[in-house]
Amino acid sequence: MAETLFGGCHVDGFFLEYDSERAGGVEPLRFIQNQQVVLGLVTSKAPELENEEDVIARIREAAKYVPLDHLCLSPQCGFSSTEEGNLLTEEDQWAKLRLIRRIAERVWEDA
Repeated sequence: MAETLFGGCHVDGFFLEYDSERAGGVEPLRFIQNQQVVLGLVTSKAPELENEEDVIARIREAAKYVPLDHLCLSPQCGFSSTEEGNLLTEEDQWAKLRLIRRIAERVWEDA
């Protein structure tokens, strides 16, 4: 499916959710055809912050298949991804965004 989707869709980019084990590995990214890939590696479903080093490792793994300048980092979805919302406070949401910014600065600042 990844080969058909990534290799055959004529779009500028993909927003992909990689915040859980269910998402699987990043190996299917090998079929990306000069497109932007937004990696949703930070969950918006729970308030706990991801480990920075783990997220950076996932970005580096994705960069084996897609050039780093074609990768982006984001939350996996909006902070209210269900009708009833998620159990995150406003401060939890800002903390997630600060985490994303810190990671992005570390990964892409010297790229």
